[in-house]
Amino acid sequence: MLPVSKSDLEVIARHLNEVEAVQHVHLTNIPIWFDCLAISKTDARKIDALDQWCLRMLLGIKWYQFIRNDDVRRLTKQPKLTAIIQSCQLTLFGHIMRMDDNTDAKRIPLASPLRDWRRQLGRPRIMWLSTVQQDLKHHLMLPEAADLAQNCPLWRMMLTYGATQS
Repeated sequence: MLPVSKSDLEVIARHLNEVEAVQHVHLTNIPIWFDCLAISKTDARKIDALDQWCLRMLLGIKWYQFIRNDDVRRLTKQPKLTAIIQSCQLTLFGHIMRMDDNTDAKRIPLASPLRDWRRQLGRPRIMWLSTVQQDLKHHLMLPEAADLAQNCPLWRMMLTYGATQS
């Protein structure tokens, strides 16, 4: 691998100001529907690859400079887009769990499908609640998470320091 030259680092430093400006837009304009999507592992890899490509383009890093993706993340202090989506999904889960039990927004995700029900062609194979369960798998089971989400400050603290860090 070629060593990174001083001129390469100067170019990256100049572009960091652009990244900081774009970072605000990047984090605040994630489409709302990402919160409700069940994202597969393949989709997550594609989202992170696009996110990494965008960071490299913003910084002006070329492929022949041999700068590792981890170094780009560390330099920009930018989390992966899938981590941001995961955090948003868990925040939405906490919001839904704190709703009244009679609201449709709470009853529909928690309802189990009928035995003879089949998913339509072209629809996602995994449900949103399955994605939430997968995000929490190392920390909590779904019923425990629903109980914990009733305490909003504790749920926020867990999302900040616990469940999204793996």
